[in-house]
Amino acid sequence: MRRSHAGLDPDGTVAEVSQGHQEQDPHQDPVVTSDKDVHTVTDRIEPNAVRFTFSDTIAGYVTAYDPATRLLRLSTSDGRPFEVSLAGAPAAELLRNLEEPYTDAAVHLDAMLEPGRFLFAHVVFYPGTDCTRVEAKRLVLPGRRTGAYRFEEADWWIRQLESIAGFYRRAQFGDGPVDFTKYRTRLRLGGDKTASHVQETDTISRLVYGMATAFMLTGNDTYLEVAEKGTAYLREHMRVVDPEEDVVYWYHGLSIDGDTEKKLFTSEFADDYDAIPMYEQIYALAGPVQTYRVTADPRIRSDADATLRLFEKFFLDREHGGYFSHIDPILLRADHDSLGPNQGRKNWNSIGDHAPAYLINLYLATGDQRYARMLEYTFDTIVERFPDPKNSPFVQERFHRDWSPDTTHGWQQDRAVVGHNLKIAWNLARMQSLRPKPEYLDTAVGIAETMPAVGSDRQRGGWYDVVERVLRRGEPWHRFTWQDRKAWWQQEQAVLAYLILYGTTGRHTFLREARQAEAFYNAFFLDHDEGAVYFNVLAGGTPYLLGTERLKGSHSMSMYHSAELCYLAAVYNNLLINGRHLDLWFRPDPAGLPGGLLRVSPDLLPPGAVRIAEADVDGAPYGDFDAEGLTVRLAPTGTGPVKVRVRLELAPPTGERS
Repeated sequence: MRRSHAGLDPDGTVAEVSQGHQEQDPHQDPVVTSDKDVHTVTDRIEPNAVRFTFSDTIAGYVTAYDPATRLLRLSTSDGRPFEVSLAGAPAAELLRNLEEPYTDAAVHLDAMLEPGRFLFAHVVFYPGTDCTRVEAKRLVLPGRRTGAYRFEEADWWIRQLESIAGFYRRAQFGDGPVDFTKYRTRLRLGGDKTASHVQETDTISRLVYGMATAFMLTGNDTYLEVAEKGTAYLREHMRVVDPEEDVVYWYHGLSIDGDTEKKLFTSEFADDYDAIPMYEQIYALAGPVQTYRVTADPRIRSDADATLRLFEKFFLDREHGGYFSHIDPILLRADHDSLGPNQGRKNWNSIGDHAPAYLINLYLATGDQRYARMLEYTFDTIVERFPDPKNSPFVQERFHRDWSPDTTHGWQQDRAVVGHNLKIAWNLARMQSLRPKPEYLDTAVGIAETMPAVGSDRQRGGWYDVVERVLRRGEPWHRFTWQDRKAWWQQEQAVLAYLILYGTTGRHTFLREARQAEAFYNAFFLDHDEGAVYFNVLAGGTPYLLGTERLKGSHSMSMYHSAELCYLAAVYNNLLINGRHLDLWFRPDPAGLPGGLLRVSPDLLPPGAVRIAEADVDGAPYGDFDAEGLTVRLAPTGTGPVKVRVRLELAPPTGERS
């Protein structure tokens, strides 16, 4: 039997194949058996050609809609046009908050698809001969009207935080009393506890932060009870008081086996194993300090000051500046050989995480200039050392002792965490309100202008996780380090960075980025079935539910970022952007307040931007406050704490104040 195989003629077409039965060589292209099978080489073997259907998400603005043909034209945030068919009667829904019912919008689409409206379209791509057909299967509309966004409703973020707080209260303690011996670090998707019995200090602290914050926004005493009992538990079980060095440091956690409690002194994680990492000490303060903002408990401030002395004595590099990332547990030295790859190292967490985790809140609660000076020191260090514009649009995150970049460390190598760049922009914009410096605002604005093109998803919306810092030769895209998934906390950093930058600069491009980030987070991260928020979603917004990323409680997740987002998004949206009032709640013992002065500034905001409109104490109107100074003076009662509500409002421009 004659055999021949398809080959290429010199002109690049498929060679004619002899007739008859063909025995296919498995290493060759499929045999052409009829004229209908003869195609150009480009059609048959073009590498990476899209010849298959796939589903995806388009985040875009409506440019046109024809009800007769059911054709919708969208433009993505970077200006790329898409024509989407709605002929298949796609589902359509209005964006909804946690614990809200599904709101069907399909019958209203013809009236709602006005030019300028932002939306998400889940679509199927059908490649064709002339063009790819795009058919919508589901639409998510962030607002009822064009230019309206539900997450800018006055109580949107407050209600979201109350729902999240309720989820974690039930998950950790059920319907019974708040008993932190029952606390578990790991929680399943629905809030069920796993078999793990390790209580990590940082995750308890993160829960405490969330509960204290929920009280500040709602006045619900249930959440303050959790915060206060959690703080007491941390002080009793996780705190180490070293009278010889006059410092406090915090255990990594506890391993619980029945009635037996084993303290875990050093970190249990591979990157930090058998060392004391700075970031664990930092986040141990997050919850207690936020509770201190509410209660003014002097014991908390004493612990915070003693932990700051730990930082200054053992983590501060007095020769080259900055803070070391790790110290050894015996000699408390950053240069000890036992630290291995962490010996004499510095990173974003050891320098930049002070501000958002506890230091800004400690300053807001006290007005103490020592904390302001430490903030200034860390931010000066960041603007001097972290930007790397000659080599990358992303900041440098890891360093040797002498500040030379460490591009071989562990998993990070020379990689960028997108959220850390956004976090720098957000916190520099906050710091600009406290100690204005051109380099603070210039760096924040520069990062905010650069990040969308390299760190966000201009097709689907949302922000990526970790990418290679430096472009490879000939490649226009920064490669993903592991995957193109999107984490909840990195969306938070984008929302807060662009909201505060809009509030600070008035640039509408920043408000546009903030709204797009808020829309993606609220459309895809809220778990309407089980409660709270997802850890990760796929690029198109579908929840990613494998491994530790399936959990609602883990080493990384315990209400801190979701609560921080709700609180500050409520502050920025209501006060700075929409000019609405916002109520905050406190419960201090006036006897513990220096001079009886309660400081109620919601965040580091532009000077004079916000004032107190009214206040009440234990439900009765109260007039002894400094509206512009954002303080309430409380007289000691001798009966313990009082419940204070303040109403904050956007201050009128200078010259219009009454």
